[in-house]
Amino acid sequence: MSLSIRNQIPGTVTAVTPGEVMATVKVRLTGGQDLTAAITLEAVEELGLTAGSAVRALVKATEVSLATGGVDGLSIRNQLPGTVRDVATGGAMATVKVAVDGAELTAAITKDAATDLGLSTGSPVIALIKSTEVSLASA
Repeated sequence: MSLSIRNQIPGTVTAVTPGEVMATVKVRLTGGQDLTAAITLEAVEELGLTAGSAVRALVKATEVSLATGGVDGLSIRNQLPGTVRDVATGGAMATVKVAVDGAELTAAITKDAATDLGLSTGSPVIALIKSTEVSLASA
């Protein structure tokens, strides 16, 4: 199956914490970073997710935010340090490719945000992704 979601990162489930309806799933990405996904308990069961399961973490580019420094006091669980590889700007939006250990992420942000942050090739950034915006697919 082909998907339009640009960010498809391989990893391995390290923990599943079930709740009433939702579960948090911790995934160790191939580069060694940890990512948390909050998905339905039904999805966990349908995918047969347990510690050791191979998965792909899927995140739409529009759900990746960028920061130019560390961010404290924030509820966003997924904060992946990386380096800007490319910035492509249009009239209103910018596409920013970020190299993180073992993977590349694409963020779709406004052109104004890219300008205000001073993003250019080589800039260090933190990719921020809410756990509720991470989908999982069995690998």
